[in-house]
Amino acid sequence: MSEFATSVERLLTQVRHWEERRWAASAGAGSKGDLAHRLVQRLADLGAEAEGRSARAVPRLPDLVLPDQLRVVADDIVTAGPSADLLTRATTAVDETRQLL
Repeated sequence: MSEFATSVERLLTQVRHWEERRWAASAGAGSKGDLAHRLVQRLADLGAEAEGRSARAVPRLPDLVLPDQLRVVADDIVTAGPSADLLTRATTAVDETRQLL
């Protein structure tokens, strides 16, 4: 679990101080904000899987809220007591997104 937590902290350290202009910068198919929101949705889906419930869409709030959304969905995964496989998938998703940002 500590590897996942470390990956999330690294990403948050990288982006939590960003201003709107930086979030709006291009990152492949969309903006950096879009990329981060896709990660938030992926982690929310993994959290739902860990809790044994149906996935739900995460609202697309303003970019400056993305670090808070990321923190919440990451905490939800940890609280759910996920399997090692799920944690590995979550960690990989965070690390891949961090590299793209």
